[in-house]
Amino acid sequence: MTITPTIRVQREDFDLQTEVDLLSKGKADIGAVVTFSGLCRDEGGRLAALELEHYPGMAEAEMTRIGELAVTRFGLLGLTAIHRYGKIAPGENIVLVVAAAPHRQAAFDGANLVMDFLKTAAPFWKKEHGKDGARGDWVAAKDADDAARDKWK
Repeated sequence: MTITPTIRVQREDFDLQTEVDLLSKGKADIGAVVTFSGLCRDEGGRLAALELEHYPGMAEAEMTRIGELAVTRFGLLGLTAIHRYGKIAPGENIVLVVAAAPHRQAAFDGANLVMDFLKTAAPFWKKEHGKDGARGDWVAAKDADDAARDKWK
């Protein structure tokens, strides 16, 4: 049976429990579900919002490729990846990964791989908006994110 990841890029928020239920309810072969929810930080109280942009069509295609890689590599029984765009306030959801597998390690590894590749390969860009009204620069990629991705090669 081929598992197709559920991939969404959306402006609106998501509900973690709803997404877990959609992926796992009634599936007796699942032994572990791992979730990762990435939130917007306030960066020490100076950030009013994080603006996220994406390349429509290409972002979904790359997320699908990443999801399929995780499903194949770790034998996942289900995978959901959701990434938001638009202005997101501190404390709000940005990204969700839900990985389901027969055993916990495969679910953990699948979720980790997806996040490590999302941070470096999917076409999303972030710009900070300060509480002082200043609009910051686009957030630069980090070498640590590349190193995290490279460990999966």
